[in-house]
Amino acid sequence: MNIKILSANANLYSTKRLVEAAKARKHDVEVINHAKCDIVIEKKNPVIIYKGHKLDHADAIIPRIGASVTFYGTAVVRQFEMMRVFTTTESQALVRSRDKLRSLQILSRAGLGLPKTVFTNYSKNVKEIVDQAGGAPVIIKLLEGTQGIGVILVESRQAAESVLEAFNNLQARVIVQEFVKEAGGADIRAFIVDGQVVGAMKRQGKEGEFRSNLHRGGTASVIKLTDEEETAALKAAKAMGLGIAGVDMLQSARGPLILEVNSSPGLEGIEQATGKDIANHIIKYIERNV
Repeated sequence: MNIKILSANANLYSTKRLVEAAKARKHDVEVINHAKCDIVIEKKNPVIIYKGHKLDHADAIIPRIGASVTFYGTAVVRQFEMMRVFTTTESQALVRSRDKLRSLQILSRAGLGLPKTVFTNYSKNVKEIVDQAGGAPVIIKLLEGTQGIGVILVESRQAAESVLEAFNNLQARVIVQEFVKEAGGADIRAFIVDGQVVGAMKRQGKEGEFRSNLHRGGTASVIKLTDEEETAALKAAKAMGLGIAGVDMLQSARGPLILEVNSSPGLEGIEQATGKDIANHIIKYIERNV
């Protein structure tokens, strides 16, 4: 098969591992910078131009779309879909996953456990917002934040109200979530490919840090999911319409609580923590579907 990996950086760990896995299974593979593709739209003839040439011989694509180029990256994925090319992440699922608020609404409708979350239209009644999220301490998140950036733990009511007022004055969209103390600064990521959990790790924030992101100095270790955690992760990925997903969960006294469903989960942390060849699972997923 001819597989295109949509990635702005061919040197990223995840991109390189996918290239290696595809070549190991005797496929032709090429890394395409989606930000440099040109889209040509005309009646019944969708075309993508890259470096002066038509991309008309792809059997499948693996989108690795960064959050900063979601709009254009999604348009490129949609164009490939119009050309009847199989994609491991569908364009609509990608759009849904990048909208934190919409994602939480979808997960709520699917009956999944979530941290209590409050969102308002720059309400000036910040005291009530903090109360509705369960009172201080609370987590305040920028809707556009990634990798733990724009996520703040606010320990007192007064501080929470001040932070919310500041964001409102800047007209920055934020959500306010309850702080789940028993999680102890750790979360779980379940990596899902084609309706199966192919790896899971527990991420622990460094001392004094409530965010467990590996980009922020957190550590990762392999974990065996409980039946309840595995069911929640699979249900979350299915609700979001994602064939490949990184489902982040908190362990709480009331069961697993879904934090986020990532449509372009990185491979480095999960492969190193579990020792599993996750990239190979992704290539096999394509083989089953093309």
